[in-house]
Amino acid sequence: MSRILIIEDNEDLAFGLCNNLEIEGYEVFTAATGTAGVRQAGEYQPDLILLDLMLPEMDGFEVLKTLRENGNPAPILILTARGEELDKVRGLRLGADDYVTKPFGLMELLARVEALLRRGSVSGADDDTKTGDSLRLGNVEINPSSRCVRRDGEIVDLAPKEFDLLLELVRREGAVVSRMELMKKVWGHSSVVVSRTVDTHIAELRRKLEKDSANPELIITVRKAGYRVAAGK
Repeated sequence: MSRILIIEDNEDLAFGLCNNLEIEGYEVFTAATGTAGVRQAGEYQPDLILLDLMLPEMDGFEVLKTLRENGNPAPILILTARGEELDKVRGLRLGADDYVTKPFGLMELLARVEALLRRGSVSGADDDTKTGDSLRLGNVEINPSSRCVRRDGEIVDLAPKEFDLLLELVRREGAVVSRMELMKKVWGHSSVVVSRTVDTHIAELRRKLEKDSANPELIITVRKAGYRVAAGK
């Protein structure tokens, strides 16, 4: 049974989420403050964390940063009423895996929860096919078994979903992959889920890996088709 931690100060929302997730068969814990959330994440070792950004004592960004600095590997899904793109990007840069904007539909949230929980087993199966051999993309080295990425020999800190996305593209060896296919492969989302998550993660990968993110040479946009890695790289 997967364990989910909800860090949310809205009692009604937390109660509703808890009930619906328990009906789906998950073991659920709740925390009403950022400080309590960090403590419970260490105590319960959840498989997934649902994190609100507007929290007392310690806001969601600080919680996210603290969890990642502490080495907590659990996928983190941001729950936010904020519509600003910068907040979502900041969350992803700090190590979040996905986000939903309030008010959100229950079915969409459950789909994202299921997809994030599947990530570990899917990533593990993919790694087995490469037996730990490193892959290269220009000056970037990717080790699937250790999930380590180096650029010019220096370790690059990628969020879990950023790594999965990069690995999926590199393994296609220059073939174009559509946004929808990337959503299915990396996030497990069905075609009914509409999100700019792929584009946001691509932008982050370029910021971290490209010499000039405004003029990418490694991860190429194919207009109206999707993305591919540069041929011969």
